[in-house]
Amino acid sequence: MGDNLLKNIEEMMPKFSKSQKLIAGYILEHYEKAAYMTALRLGQTVNVSESTVVRFAIEMGFEGYPQMQRALQHHIKNRLTSIQRMDVTRTRIGDEDTLNGVLNQDIDRIRKTIDLVDKESFENAVTLINTAKNIYIQGAMSSGVLASFMHYNLRLIADNVTLVGSVGISELYQQMVHIGEGDLLIAMSFPRYAKSTVEACRFAHEEGAQIIALTDSESSPLVTYAKTRLYAYSDMVSFVDSLVAPMSLINALIAAVSASKRCRVEQTFAKLEGLWESNDVYKKDI
Repeated sequence: MGDNLLKNIEEMMPKFSKSQKLIAGYILEHYEKAAYMTALRLGQTVNVSESTVVRFAIEMGFEGYPQMQRALQHHIKNRLTSIQRMDVTRTRIGDEDTLNGVLNQDIDRIRKTIDLVDKESFENAVTLINTAKNIYIQGAMSSGVLASFMHYNLRLIADNVTLVGSVGISELYQQMVHIGEGDLLIAMSFPRYAKSTVEACRFAHEEGAQIIALTDSESSPLVTYAKTRLYAYSDMVSFVDSLVAPMSLINALIAAVSASKRCRVEQTFAKLEGLWESNDVYKKDI
């Protein structure tokens, strides 16, 4: 809706009052900053009252300012360059200490993710992981870190797990060539969405595999192919993406899967502990 919002603002500009034109002009010129401003701060920036900003949002067809703000945020997430992201981060943190600002925002992202995750979808994801013949995990760019983490831990629980590397399209097909019915693809991508992950979902869907999409919202291109969707709140921290909430969701999945396979997991780690001990893997004199 973000694209339509900016277009609608442009079309309605001649009909706006003087105060509304100030708000509209700022949003059109600085939408990447306006998307993360409170109604009060936006009003102060253009010298109008907070209530005027709220009424502007309602005039644009939203229930209130938060709904308009979310539309703007969705618009910019997949479009901002790295430099623009840094600028937005400076605006959001403001005078707050960077350490406290970033950590507090991450805490807020996890809280929002609790509300986003559908419990039934979560339980269904656990069932799919437990019953799949083969599990493929794919994530590109920053989401590749999430994919590697999930692969590392699921490999301790099951033998049928393959990490599909962050590669070109031709290599993607080679790594997934045997995927089919009874198999599962766990795909993860957040704005800015990686084309390779969308293509992995499309290919897996056409081959009859089940797909779990770990992404940010129902507007994600992964949703087109995945029946099981797990949403985690992802946002920018400077030029990087905050992966705290998606990582926490993956932790929950791993914990749930390991709990359902407790005997196997205990046997695996009993064997690993013996191997680690005999091969002096961990430092002991602490």
